[in-house]
Amino acid sequence: MFLFLKKYRTYLIVLVVFSTVFLTISYQLLSPKKILPVMNPSDVNPELVDSTVQYISKYHTIADFSFVNQNGKIITQKDYEGKIYVADFFFTTCQTICPIMTHNMVAVQNAFINNPKVMLLSHSVLPEQDSIPVLKKYALEKGVIDTKWNLVTGDKRAIYYIARKSYLAVKTGSPEQMYDMVHTENLVLVDTKKRIRGFYDGTKTAEMQRLIEDIRCLSEEE
Repeated sequence: MFLFLKKYRTYLIVLVVFSTVFLTISYQLLSPKKILPVMNPSDVNPELVDSTVQYISKYHTIADFSFVNQNGKIITQKDYEGKIYVADFFFTTCQTICPIMTHNMVAVQNAFINNPKVMLLSHSVLPEQDSIPVLKKYALEKGVIDTKWNLVTGDKRAIYYIARKSYLAVKTGSPEQMYDMVHTENLVLVDTKKRIRGFYDGTKTAEMQRLIEDIRCLSEEE
């Protein structure tokens, strides 16, 4: 037996290597690729969706927008054209879930620091309070990289409508105050075609890992 193994050692090594490579390639080819769903208003909790769009079950996209970022630059849909991005809603003085969400958004930012195709976008739900200087100070404190991540402020009505009609991620506040908003922990993943591809709990580390994996999956898909 020993003489047999010695005589055919090279052949056996080649056979083992070939078998390993063949099985690995076969597994990759046969394993179905993950495809993220396209989310529409009818798929989401009605509390987070404006009543005028709750019935929409397909072809939903993020509407055009125009806000101002932490550097005083006007940010529009053009700045995110052809990009995969993560959007959320916050305010700078929030002491509950916002610091956790921002910390986790920084982790997402850093995971794709060298990928220009991936960006982030955070909207203030208290635009009258979160002025450009306030957003800039917050950005510097939290480690926001300007080329990757815009913190935006603007007309409160416009932010309200895009939150509830486009991103489907904000609850209404007090009925007596027009356009009052209560942001949630949701981070929203948007693809290059302006479609929502997922919602993630921005306060949970495990959800951030899922988000990062889904962004990578989406990058391969597109």
